[in-house]
Amino acid sequence: MRNRIKSFGYAIRGIKAVFGREPNMNIHLIAAFLVLCFGVFLQISAIEWMACLLCFGLVIGMEMMNSAIETVVDLVSPETHPLAGKAKDVAAGAVLVCAVITAIVGTMIFGPKLWTLFLKI
Repeated sequence: MRNRIKSFGYAIRGIKAVFGREPNMNIHLIAAFLVLCFGVFLQISAIEWMACLLCFGLVIGMEMMNSAIETVVDLVSPETHPLAGKAKDVAAGAVLVCAVITAIVGTMIFGPKLWTLFLKI
């Protein structure tokens, strides 16, 4: 049981390591905050909230994995190496794929609602 409690502590330490320290994470957090504000303002449905939350988790989790991969690559290959660069590029690409899919989901949720609001003005 103690090991389980310690593992939560390590996980929390890992979360603290990226929040506020990784510039891209800050961008994702700002985007999530804006989505939360728009979601409240536009009164999105429970299913739409679930989609938004899943997208938040996906992008933020992937950004954390990207940071972990970059850290390990920097540790084992402090000098420039093509394979180290490839590993970092692939990890960054994974974040980009998740962010693009998230943007598409956001457009599908908020686009029609914003269009309707625009037409009322």
